Amino acid sequence: MAELESLRGGGRGGRNFGPPEIPGDEDEEEDSPTVLLSVLAQQGQMGLCFYDSKDSSLHYMRDTPDTYELHLLARVLREVSPHVIITSAKQERCMTRFLQQLGLNPDYKPEVVTYPYVDFGLEVGKQRLLSAHLPFLPTYISERDKMSYISSSISFDSPLVLRALGALLKCLDRRRVGVELEDSSVGVPILQFNAYTLKGVVCIDPDTYSVLQIFKSEVHPSVYKLHSGEKEGLSLYGILNRCRCKFGSKLLRQWFLRPTQDLAVLHRRQEVIRFFTSPRNSDALNTLQSSLRNISNIPTLLHRMSLSHTKVSDWRSLYKTVYNVVCIRDTVRHLPQSIHLFRDIGEGFSDDLHHIASLISRVVDFETSIAESRFTVKPNVDPAIDEKKRKMMGLSDFLTDVARRELEHLDARIPSCCVIYIPLIGFLLSVPRLPSMVEKEDFEIEGLDFMFLSEERLHYRSQRTKELDDLLGDLHCVIRDMETAVMIQLQSAVLERSASLYKVLDLTAELDCLMAMSTASQEYGYTCPTLASHRKITVTQGRHPLLELCSPVFVANSFHSSESQGRVKIITGPNSSGKSIYLKQVGLIVFMALIGSDVPAKEAEIGLVDGMFTRMQSRESVSVGLSTFMIDLNQMATALNSSTGNSLVLIDEFGKGTNTVDGLSLLAASISHWLRNPPEDVPHVLLATNFHSLLQLGLLPSSGLLCLLTLETAVDGDELVFLHQLKEGICQSSYAANIAALAGLPTSLVHRGVEVSELFRTGRLIKRIDRASSDERTNRCRSLVEAFLSLDLDDNELNLQNFMTEELLPSAGELLNHS
Repeated sequence: MAELESLRGGGRGGRNFGPPEIPGDEDEEEDSPTVLLSVLAQQGQMGLCFYDSKDSSLHYMRDTPDTYELHLLARVLREVSPHVIITSAKQERCMTRFLQQLGLNPDYKPEVVTYPYVDFGLEVGKQRLLSAHLPFLPTYISERDKMSYISSSISFDSPLVLRALGALLKCLDRRRVGVELEDSSVGVPILQFNAYTLKGVVCIDPDTYSVLQIFKSEVHPSVYKLHSGEKEGLSLYGILNRCRCKFGSKLLRQWFLRPTQDLAVLHRRQEVIRFFTSPRNSDALNTLQSSLRNISNIPTLLHRMSLSHTKVSDWRSLYKTVYNVVCIRDTVRHLPQSIHLFRDIGEGFSDDLHHIASLISRVVDFETSIAESRFTVKPNVDPAIDEKKRKMMGLSDFLTDVARRELEHLDARIPSCCVIYIPLIGFLLSVPRLPSMVEKEDFEIEGLDFMFLSEERLHYRSQRTKELDDLLGDLHCVIRDMETAVMIQLQSAVLERSASLYKVLDLTAELDCLMAMSTASQEYGYTCPTLASHRKITVTQGRHPLLELCSPVFVANSFHSSESQGRVKIITGPNSSGKSIYLKQVGLIVFMALIGSDVPAKEAEIGLVDGMFTRMQSRESVSVGLSTFMIDLNQMATALNSSTGNSLVLIDEFGKGTNTVDGLSLLAASISHWLRNPPEDVPHVLLATNFHSLLQLGLLPSSGLLCLLTLETAVDGDELVFLHQLKEGICQSSYAANIAALAGLPTSLVHRGVEVSELFRTGRLIKRIDRASSDERTNRCRSLVEAFLSLDLDDNELNLQNFMTEELLPSAGELLNHS
């Protein structure tokens, strides 16, 4: 079961419990469009898809983290307003709770349909998708190739989506949405697949996260975590995540997974980062981060309290959490209240927090609780408990007197005795075992009831111990029960004020994330970008945030793309000149701006994009089993079909893995498609290619939107020097021989490669050097014939067999093999 979470996906505002408020439409006509939504939530992840009968389209949202209250799902319902919600009968508590609250909303009551869990199987979803009525599929496509074609339209790397899709297709077939009057053999048509993104959230495909190294999981180096543990490798998330608590890290990951276009949200984040980046505010930063280290997972603690599973460590963690939250509030109240987050914390952290802290401090005896491993109440909390404890403390002297009187009535052979108290058993008389006591029958003592033997001591119940049981009872258990009752009352008092604690979690998580990014910004020398709603991106002296940490010298480069010029940039240059790094650099800088972070640049003015798409190979994408060119086509199709005039598209060496002419032709057609669009529909395109003929043959239409760039190099003798400096122009040579030499290939091999390349370029005959030339073969044949003709066959000493075996046949075979 997923843990209780209350992290917001971004922006300001209070917690959003309960169902979305969507106005109903009581006058809806019978033939109005129907929207059916299928959703599955598991272990903090959510996958959903929905069908809109208005245009017979199927929309899907990739598997995405969501909070325990399913805030993301609530936002989707507000935007989509589905008439039918399909989910699994076997579901997590968070979904059950969400649907119950949804049913309490009088203004919006969608029909909720539950299917057995088996209908949400992964293979079931794939098979139903393959058998669905998809008119957009080419008529000639085979069943074997259908899966590859569909994979270019819907993401197959989101298992929850595919599982939810299987249930949605079942519901469509049962209800025959849109084909109610058709023959039963006619299936519900799906005319198109669309990736769904929340309004104001930037659409980023999974390939972009991979190739830009926004996230990068690595196997944990500890031998104890080889099979279960992972750690974040060198990634953008890894260098920016300086959060001091786990829920801060979770919120930061959510910001990365859902970058926003909301300028108000981004400006709210920027003002906090700008404040803490200033050196004069370092003391406040250190104080707040020290307090954040002591804040535990509040939802987990409250969830255990609601189940009465609270441990002593939980009470200690809660007290430490609330105490440090109060310290954060007091510190923030001395900071500028013109900053929105500081004002929200100062006003939102109510006096309930101080009340909870003082209540726990007055009630819980932490020192004794830790020593006894149970909840213990301090003195002066409950007079009845204090009275019972006083009796317990006085028992020692009292029991000594009782034991002295008991010894007077025992056998003279028994040298000593004592009276002990054992919880759940009561008071017992304990005497040492005598040498004569061998068998069980020897344990019998007149007037005493034998109970048990332990550590060479015999334990009995006497008349006086029975009287003590009647008088004092099971004192230890009574005290424990009374303290448990106090703990339950304390739990109720804390849970009554849980809303204040949840609000604490939201705001402290946001504060933790922003202080983490400000720490990284100060350490790496980042700059606060200017954000605007226009379609312009300008970065002055930008740097790659990851590579600059690994390289001793990094050359900064600028980027400029306006609304009417330079929106499509084509970069040529030799391998290893820095083309791919430049593409990733631009992508990372734009991404960092979309989460509110400072960026590695001297200056930056960034118009908010609505999507980021890449066609760049990564090691992970090559290993999935598809051909390189097939991956190329899928990624390019996503970029062409999903990008808008406000998107950023990064393309690196499209056309690998297929015929050069075919790859070049498809690349030229794709770029021409964008250039022929109206300027407002052309995305920011950054293309790196080794197809120099793309420009040299004039395959692209002339346009002011097209900009040609290259990276400077210099040749020093036979050595190629990379300057990594971007400039306008076209690369005239691939410098393949120089790069091969730099890679360590043998000099003779490189020289032969240059020779063959020159012969091929000039159309001259290419002669192989691993076999003899035709002239040499002719001379060898002539010499062989002359040797044969010179033989004297009448010579008795001539060994003709030896001549044939050692000279004629080997030479003839060699000549035949090379012919």
